[in-house]
Amino acid sequence: MNGALSSLKEGKFVLIYDRDGREEETDFVIPSQLVKPGDIRRMRKDGGGLICTTLTHQAAGKLGMPFLSEIFGRMSGDIPLLGYMIPDDIPYDEISSFSLTINHRETFTGVTDNDRALTVTRFADLLDEMKNMDDDEAPRAMGRGFRAPGHIHLLNCTEALLTKRQGHTELSTAMMVMAGLTASATICEMMGDDGNARSKDSASKYASDNEYLWLEGAEVIDAWEAYKKTIDK
Repeated sequence: MNGALSSLKEGKFVLIYDRDGREEETDFVIPSQLVKPGDIRRMRKDGGGLICTTLTHQAAGKLGMPFLSEIFGRMSGDIPLLGYMIPDDIPYDEISSFSLTINHRETFTGVTDNDRALTVTRFADLLDEMKNMDDDEAPRAMGRGFRAPGHIHLLNCTEALLTKRQGHTELSTAMMVMAGLTASATICEMMGDDGNARSKDSASKYASDNEYLWLEGAEVIDAWEAYKKTIDK
């Protein structure tokens, strides 16, 4: 685990597999604050899933950043279709982490490697700056810096990391906290060439071939439990 945390501090990818019986997917994981255009390129070419950026439950609360399913629920009276489409039948989880999609206002289309890296790093900057903002200023600062919809999918963590939900959103964010980095990870699922998620064995081999560390979600959860004991003292 120490090696994985050191890699993250250096701006290197760590690959995390959630667990058997859940999504059974491996995600690229990198600190949002250290994302470079080449990292976006690596994720879209060697990952192939959605490139998403996480934020903690506390940060989402300060911003007033809802889960997308909450928006659907609130808007369903005016737009019935949104109510019909609420994701209440996810086979592996109780809640979807998806929130808004964003582009930084200095981007052009927002989808290029350069644009997406800019959006991600500026969002991480905002999360740090928010620590000195009151609850009214934080959403205004978000609006000054970002527009929606965009090309980076934001993922909200559930309250109390890795307690209620143990998906890649929470696993990756917990890694950032343990590494002493801004509590936001940028992640992307690894897809295979057979139309499915890349297999555990294939993802692990990819990690070895490219000198990345590959972790099982259970390892992250165990490390997180140990970490919490040190900060609760």
